[in-house]
Amino acid sequence: MQSNRFHIRKVAVCGAGVMGAQIAAHCVNAGVPVVLFDLAAKEGDKNAIAKQAIAQLKKLNPAPLGTPELADLIVPANYDDDLHRLSECDLVIEAIAERMDWKTDLYHRLAPAIKPDAIIASNTSGLSITRLSQALPEALRRRFCGVHFFNPPRYMTLVELIPTADTEPGLLDVLETFLVSQLGKGVLRAKDTPNFIGNRIGVFGILSVFAQAQKFGLSYEQVDELTGTRLGRAKSGTYRTADVVGLDTLAHVIRTMQEQLPDDPFHAHFGVPPVLAGLIEQGALGQKTGAGFYRKQGKAILRLDPAKKEYVPADAVIDPAVAEILALRDPARKLKALHDSDHPQAQFLWAILRDSFHYSAVHLADIADTARQLDLAMKWGFGHAQGPFEIWQAAGWHDVANWITKDINAGKTLSSTPLPEWATCGPVWEAKGVHTQAGSWNPRQKRYEGRSTLPVYERQVGAPRLVGEASALEPVIVHEDEAVRCWTLPAPHPRDVLIVSFKTKMHTLSPGVVRGIVHAVDLAESSFRALVIGQLDDPFSAGADLKAMLPAFEQGGAQAVEPIQREMQDMVRRLRYAQVPVVAALAGMALGGGCELSVHCAKRVAHFETYIGLVEAGIGLVPGAGGLSYCARRAAEQQAQDAPDAPLLAFVKKFALSVATAQVSKSALDARKIGYLLPSDTIVMNRHELLYVALREALAMAESGWRAPLPALFPVAGRDGAATLEAQLVNMKVGGFISDYDFTVAKKVAQAICGGDVDPGSMVDEAWMLRQERKAFLHLLVQPQTQERIAGLLKTGKPVRN
Repeated sequence: MQSNRFHIRKVAVCGAGVMGAQIAAHCVNAGVPVVLFDLAAKEGDKNAIAKQAIAQLKKLNPAPLGTPELADLIVPANYDDDLHRLSECDLVIEAIAERMDWKTDLYHRLAPAIKPDAIIASNTSGLSITRLSQALPEALRRRFCGVHFFNPPRYMTLVELIPTADTEPGLLDVLETFLVSQLGKGVLRAKDTPNFIGNRIGVFGILSVFAQAQKFGLSYEQVDELTGTRLGRAKSGTYRTADVVGLDTLAHVIRTMQEQLPDDPFHAHFGVPPVLAGLIEQGALGQKTGAGFYRKQGKAILRLDPAKKEYVPADAVIDPAVAEILALRDPARKLKALHDSDHPQAQFLWAILRDSFHYSAVHLADIADTARQLDLAMKWGFGHAQGPFEIWQAAGWHDVANWITKDINAGKTLSSTPLPEWATCGPVWEAKGVHTQAGSWNPRQKRYEGRSTLPVYERQVGAPRLVGEASALEPVIVHEDEAVRCWTLPAPHPRDVLIVSFKTKMHTLSPGVVRGIVHAVDLAESSFRALVIGQLDDPFSAGADLKAMLPAFEQGGAQAVEPIQREMQDMVRRLRYAQVPVVAALAGMALGGGCELSVHCAKRVAHFETYIGLVEAGIGLVPGAGGLSYCARRAAEQQAQDAPDAPLLAFVKKFALSVATAQVSKSALDARKIGYLLPSDTIVMNRHELLYVALREALAMAESGWRAPLPALFPVAGRDGAATLEAQLVNMKVGGFISDYDFTVAKKVAQAICGGDVDPGSMVDEAWMLRQERKAFLHLLVQPQTQERIAGLLKTGKPVRN
């Protein structure tokens, strides 16, 4: 295969179960044509099984599809009538149940229909790829590998790529490039060992939690609170995560380890815990059956009491002293405090971390090439903020290694196997860790190795690095203050495009940031060809900095806030009419002022997982920095482009309801559907390619002779449009969909977005619309209910309904 000329244009997924259907869904998210195969139905429509799986995709939460309509782009197929469709596909992914006999039988059936240069891959979570390959004709084995997606495929970054000894290396490069750039995944090449890297380390970690929780007498909710975000792991902790994954799925992976790893020195702990086996026997498989370790009863969450064998209120709490330890920012102090504490909860945490370090070190050489792969597997596949080696290294390699060795000698660990020699002497001991500026430790080669040099990774500007690794980016600082940083990328990236990033928490728009953006536009116009507004980490912006605005309001009331609001409005107009193209690089949340900022840029480049919305109604306000002005103007543009004879209000209504209900897009595609992204805006699948693409889009616009739009008048729906919207809002209030005060706020939205007290079809300019915004914003700001909402949000971080 000539890898530099081969492209994956169309995909076939064989198996319409949970994983297969969601892999197909993510392919269409990325715009990749996909055919979803399953068995032929015995009666009626032979594609009924595949069609039912596709229909179910629209109902799942979290949503596997960027917008529900994408489901209609997945082509259903069956093995009896449609195998000829495989000849159209460049990648064939098998994703049926984890039965070696079923998989090999399917391969015998598929092989004659697969086109000669297609890639064939199994999505198995742990079966031997080499054994599976034996079911294929010899000519196909060189094009076969494992491609293990983690669940749910849309949201989990990790995909493990597992070759056999026969797999063609160039094929792996093609597939990795496709997975990284087209599907937005983090790819690790794993060895063909049971459960590969992620599940091998991650499931052992879960078994350690089960064992240590029982030893230290902790309840399920205590464990989940301790092993969630406080420990830098997924919010759901351990037992809730098991419920979400499915207890039967977890048990299957545990049994795979138990059956296929008889010589593992930790094998004694590879059995399915009795409580887990009991739940499965009762049909309590977790979230999908409504009960597992937890059960929801009305609004209450109950947890299983294994002693009573019944569900009880989940109300146990963690000790404040242990919470204080977990809040420590210094990793060395934190881990030492856990190690030294005699509190059972702290001892539990030290024990599970120690077990993870111990197991990872003992098995690194068997399952991965470098320590980087193991750490990234836990970050990308299990939602950990840091991998086990990162935590160990950040806390002090020597101290932690000595503590582990002491526990091994004292019989406190799950295995008496000592740490491998490389962990306690030699280069790693001297370097005080497995990650260095030279690369990450390869225990078999006994050297540090750099990252992949595959060309696709050259697009990942500013991708985060592991603890101890060399920085991925050396920005050239043009201007920096307490609020913003203006910088450019070093060669070979474009040096004539300026980037401005925010330094505030959650990248909120403080007065300093607002002024910094204006200064960045001035710099770009004087010395650069274009400007990109973007952050190296999420979110793009959580909106206006309410805390910064509050003192001015408390001292001078609404009149003191008006200059701040005007400054925001002036800033977005400065962006819209800048004399260089301004591109917003969006990822994560772009809410309130962050949305308003972005819609006034010349173009947007958005990561697929971008959540955009004008959410001010949730705190009793209307958008005040050009959001409603944009919506009114965009509605007029859509009418002129799409349906000149249709009433303008039909286009205004969509925006008005989105703003009044504080709607946030569920993806970048959904944002395009709402209207916050334009059809011409670019959507990228890999977060780390965002700046690379944004810079080149900005430069292309500059080179094509881009000019700022000329200020122009546009029609508004006027007082009649506002009255019609208000009547619809009354129905929503009567129906209980919105509260009384939601109605008050929504009415102000309707009045402002329709242009105020003017005739329908009146031509207005942006200055007029901005005045309507200011008037509505300042009117609502002084209302007690709005102040109650703002205070509640600042105190709890959650919206208040009143």
